[in-house]
Amino acid sequence: MARRPRNSRAWRFVLSGVRRDQDSHSPSLPVGEDAWGYDSDGQHSNSDSDTDLLRLPPSIPSAVPVTGESYCDCDSQNDPYCSSLHTFHQVKSCQCGEEDDYFDWVWDDGCKSTATVLSCDNRKVSFHMEYSCGTAAIRGNKVLNDGQHFWEIKMTSPVYGTDMMVGIGTSDVNLDKYRHTFCSLLGKDAESWGLSYTGLLQHKGDKSSFSSRFGQGSIIGVHLDTWHGVLTFYKNRKCIGVAANHLRNKKLFPMVCSTAAKSSMKMIRSCCCHTSLQYLCCARLRQLLPDCMDSLEALPLPPGLKQVLTNKLGWVLQMGSSAIKIHKDNITPSCGSDSDSSCTPGQEDCQRKRCRRI
Repeated sequence: MARRPRNSRAWRFVLSGVRRDQDSHSPSLPVGEDAWGYDSDGQHSNSDSDTDLLRLPPSIPSAVPVTGESYCDCDSQNDPYCSSLHTFHQVKSCQCGEEDDYFDWVWDDGCKSTATVLSCDNRKVSFHMEYSCGTAAIRGNKVLNDGQHFWEIKMTSPVYGTDMMVGIGTSDVNLDKYRHTFCSLLGKDAESWGLSYTGLLQHKGDKSSFSSRFGQGSIIGVHLDTWHGVLTFYKNRKCIGVAANHLRNKKLFPMVCSTAAKSSMKMIRSCCCHTSLQYLCCARLRQLLPDCMDSLEALPLPPGLKQVLTNKLGWVLQMGSSAIKIHKDNITPSCGSDSDSSCTPGQEDCQRKRCRRI
């Protein structure tokens, strides 16, 4: 570590310069508190007040990627040397969890920030290809305004910086508004909801502790139940909690954002279905079987029906029973933490009279 200048004012200037640059470039960076001399918050945008920062739990330093939260055990996802910022572009990302070959929506090339690039048939989004000077975001090309919607986002690069988020928002969200400001874009206003890689949930600018952190290789699932107006998040295919309710009659889009240079996310599943009796039955069957059991393999179904269910409702039957719940109207379901993969079952009456009219 460099010798500390005698002049304390000069030393503070050096450290502030390092923190300002953590999102902008991706050199070979040291790991650890002593190497950086960072404060507990890392880097935040100018719009974050000191009062807000004092209320929040401390986050990791923005220059150090999060590791150890991968969906799989591939070496490239969990090796801190492979995940270092100066080598991550040389690591071939794994294909674990990417079983789907049909997608109901992809990212919208016409509704995105200028600092984003799409690939893999518009399913993978890369942010700030050279350096970062702000926050970039993108939304899906389909409005989620009817039925059941489930999608999964895989972190395909080291996860670091002021923020990398997964969430939803209305068409009123200005995706390019903070292109010159480092901030947590999703949930900054009343038109969006966002889950940060730091584990904080944000809406209307209010942040609350929601889950543990997620890093490279993590799969973040999102279930939007427009029938009951409920938004639920999952990490590595386990329920981590209900993020919002009272979302009925809203026209919402899936969204992601990032401030980190050379970061990327890949949409590996996007499914939509009607809230039908078939969906309700599949969700109930999944609840009755153990989490470790594959419902489609366990059920004695004819091959044709099994194939149909795989294509239409495989995301319901193959997720853990804690992941898909039937919620009663105006009730916020209770979900376990990351360490507890089970969610408290909700009421199953689910407006039976209304269901019969479907």
